[in-house]
Amino acid sequence: MEILTARDAADLFEPHFADAAGERLVAIFLAADGRLLAVDSLDEEGNEVTLPMRALVARALALDATGLVIAHNHPSGDPTPSTEDVRLTRRFAMACDALGIVLHDHLIFAGGRCESFRRLGLL
Repeated sequence: MEILTARDAADLFEPHFADAAGERLVAIFLAADGRLLAVDSLDEEGNEVTLPMRALVARALALDATGLVIAHNHPSGDPTPSTEDVRLTRRFAMACDALGIVLHDHLIFAGGRCESFRRLGLL
């Protein structure tokens, strides 16, 4: 499977959030040609998920991934990125960039909608 567009990523992510009771973070790891290498999921109890930067970078390096897309849900029903979402995502993108890994996008699913950091100009 190849992930070449934001829509491809959103279609892959969407089923991961359908049954989520709390917040969930999902990451897809990509080869240089857009080929999907792995999908990892982290569930949290409650309404807040952390961004495990070290673990995600370690997994990307272990897979020899050159890119990744992350997504999480907002159980509140509002897919608008929070200030903390923006701050952590930018920090994570810089860490990835330093290691030659591209953070292609960060998607937020909520209320049947999906917001893209890339589309919003936040990444």
